Amino acid sequence: MKLSLSQWLICALLSLGGQSGWAAWHGDTQDIMGTKVSVALWLENDEKAEQAVAAVMAEMRRIDAHFSPYIETSELYRVNLLAPKASADKPISISPELAKIIQKANYYSTLSEGAFDITFASLGRYYDYRNKLSPSEQQREALLPAINYRLIHLDANNNTLWFEHPKLYIDLGGIAKGYAVDNAIAIVQSFGVQHASITAGGDSRVIGDKLGRPWMVGIKNPRADAVAITLPLADVAVSTSGDYERYFIDNKGERVHHIINPRTGKSTNGINSVTIIGPLGFDTDPLSTTVFVLGVEKGLALIDKLPGFDAVIITSDGKVFYSEGLASPL
Repeated sequence: MKLSLSQWLICALLSLGGQSGWAAWHGDTQDIMGTKVSVALWLENDEKAEQAVAAVMAEMRRIDAHFSPYIETSELYRVNLLAPKASADKPISISPELAKIIQKANYYSTLSEGAFDITFASLGRYYDYRNKLSPSEQQREALLPAINYRLIHLDANNNTLWFEHPKLYIDLGGIAKGYAVDNAIAIVQSFGVQHASITAGGDSRVIGDKLGRPWMVGIKNPRADAVAITLPLADVAVSTSGDYERYFIDNKGERVHHIINPRTGKSTNGINSVTIIGPLGFDTDPLSTTVFVLGVEKGLALIDKLPGFDAVIITSDGKVFYSEGLASPL
């Protein structure tokens, strides 16, 4: 099995356990939320460090249990079942946590004029990447009207919700992992951790540094098992959306991947990966999808307007573009 950059980092840190200055590094990698969740942290108290790592994994599993659209006992599953049948007079009640996540998602939908839209799943859930199946044209025509974040009626003050379209369906895959990483960082900080890296799939957040050196965060080469760009970072969140994460090649030789353009219901073309750097994963996660769908020009224009955020875009023809605040690495 080939290791991701985050997994390799953890193995490298733990292998140095016997060396002075590195003995207090702790970490773990587990399969949660349909991806690899990795933790690397520095803490001299071994018992507390192991408790912190276990608490992170428990939090990741909690979020998966609550907000997976596939787990029948999850809150999100219940919402997708009941909200389309609800109404303004009889909305359904939801948790304050889910209301917070949907409210944030709708903020980025409004900011991007629909480039980010959790209702993409109204059609997107009919893609089967494992079995190389796409929705039929009849499904596309029938379900495209349900892809519209404006049809989500959320009352964040009273934590109630209803959907205006009977076929509307939401998926939090473009925002929940960043939210989970932020929660995990807060957890390790509560244990007194000041140096850590936590990753869930394409979403990472680092605090502090590696004892005097920056965290070296790699951006994957979208078409090779290699790192294309390495960035020295500290105290930031990093999210990458790529067309190589879940995809298949159809009978026309075209790549069908999971980053759906809400306007067409089809995979977005022209970009292979987008990496966003910013303070919180709750923002960098949805922004990486947003910029991917917007494209280079509009995507960079948006990021350049947001203080504290930067972007790296790798296009389908291999070109690399950087936001104004990020100099090209040497």
